Amino acid sequence: MGGVSGRSRYADRADAGAALAAALERYAGRRDVIALGLPRGGVPVAAVIADRLRVPLDAFVVRKLGLPRHPEVAMGAVAGAAGGIATVRNESVIASAHVRGADFARVLERETAELRRRERLYRGGRVAVDVRDRVVLVIDDGLATGASMRVALSVIQEQRPARIVVAAPVGPPDVCAALAEQVDEVVVPWQPAEFVAVGAAYRDFDPTSSDEVRELLRGRRM
Repeated sequence: MGGVSGRSRYADRADAGAALAAALERYAGRRDVIALGLPRGGVPVAAVIADRLRVPLDAFVVRKLGLPRHPEVAMGAVAGAAGGIATVRNESVIASAHVRGADFARVLERETAELRRRERLYRGGRVAVDVRDRVVLVIDDGLATGASMRVALSVIQEQRPARIVVAAPVGPPDVCAALAEQVDEVVVPWQPAEFVAVGAAYRDFDPTSSDEVRELLRGRRM
């Protein structure tokens, strides 16, 4: 399969989660460890890891705060945190784009509403897990540009965890190296030199539904 030479593809996200769990075995059974899956595709991977390592599982719902006229450029991020909302501002982007306070507030209000909608959809009435002073395994089903992961990390880092471990089944070496400069550890078992897309690393890469995420989180210990 082009772009993922060097090993056999993962059968599906559960297979990928099993491979990652083996690489993260040293964190098994620790009471200070939490597995956070990035919705939607990262949650089924994280669920297998949480089961194998015997650690709690949660979904980490994060929303990028895009510039008003260029929403693809992040001027910050917002995510659920224990007891409320955590917001991170990218002051350099805000200053260079001359974003007014009222404009930032409007984007924040809109994305916070969408964040809350998704959290209710995924978790029901449960609040976000408290990551302060914990070892946080931040898990996705693959890294492409690393943009989604960086947005998540910007918020998680503000919540003062003891250690952050980025974990994904596959990702390009340069992206993995860049993320390694931001966190304590990056665990990506498959780093093909010729990387095309995350989906190319899987035989079954069907989209994960919101219902699947909700079912995987139901009844989980936090």
